[in-house]
Amino acid sequence: MPVRGQPVTHVMMQFLREYEDSSKHIDLGLEYLFHNKKKIERMDSPDNTVCVLDTPEEKSNCLLAVPKKGRIYERCMKLLAGAGLDHHRPTRLDVAHCTTLPLTIVFLPASDIASYVGEGNVDIGITGLDCVEECGVDVEKVLELGFGDCKLCLQAPEAATEIKTAEDVAGKRIVTSFPHLARQYFDKIDKIKNTETKIRYVSGSVEAACGLGLADAVVDLVETGTTMKAAGLRIVDTILNTEAYLIASKTSRHPEMVEIIKKRITGYMTATSYMMISYNVSRDLLPKCLQITPGKRSASVAPLESGDAVAVNALVITKKSSQIMDELEAVGATDILLFGISNSRM
Repeated sequence: MPVRGQPVTHVMMQFLREYEDSSKHIDLGLEYLFHNKKKIERMDSPDNTVCVLDTPEEKSNCLLAVPKKGRIYERCMKLLAGAGLDHHRPTRLDVAHCTTLPLTIVFLPASDIASYVGEGNVDIGITGLDCVEECGVDVEKVLELGFGDCKLCLQAPEAATEIKTAEDVAGKRIVTSFPHLARQYFDKIDKIKNTETKIRYVSGSVEAACGLGLADAVVDLVETGTTMKAAGLRIVDTILNTEAYLIASKTSRHPEMVEIIKKRITGYMTATSYMMISYNVSRDLLPKCLQITPGKRSASVAPLESGDAVAVNALVITKKSSQIMDELEAVGATDILLFGISNSRM
């Protein structure tokens, strides 16, 4: 096993040598994940600590946590690439170093990220609002990321026609992966009805609990509703609307890097939301065209060398771009071009 004070690269190689013949998955990243911390709680460690990896270069890096798998993993990877946070993740490791910034990216279960950020072990992270609220930690909600939308819902079996509202479930058995939020929700109802709702935690396959006789209702995430319907469940009430968030620690030692990451991600999100449209139009038709393409702040208008016409450039919402091109052509604009934007700062 590694010794405190060894450089992170040495520890990586040592772990790979020890486990290269093992077919069992080894979560290597957590052995050196928080190498710039004095003490990290570890349930599986004899002395409840991890090795301290404290080379000057490693201690200076900002730590960004992203989900290692799950429903928002692919979108996170696309977001990091678009924001220019290029990195190399070695095989079987949950840590990657950014090639362009003093930033280390760590891959963690989405449900754990909020806790690590809230406790200051990680400077910044991407996870769902549901995970943040479930952990009950005090973090800065830096940015809504516009993906991972879903709802945390109270669900009951289709066959349980007597259950019409949450009050009908009070005092019964609830199975969930969100015990804290479920308890908060039912505490208010239990207080009014003088009941005691039983909340049981399971880590996955929550939708199967009613069918197996473990629960009278469940509290679980609903995205498209396909899994819920397949399990014979229906929504009784919505507890929380959630999406992916960029969150930051309020005790981060790298506020400047947090701000850089925020600006990069915001720039990429703006770039994917808008396209640049360019067209020529006569001056007498310009007012009608500007009503169609007012731009994000305003359109850019420049005179053409020949004739009484102008060239117009404006940002348009990506989802409406084809419709806008049709409208411009109908008004009388010509030479209409549409350009994608790879990134931006606005």
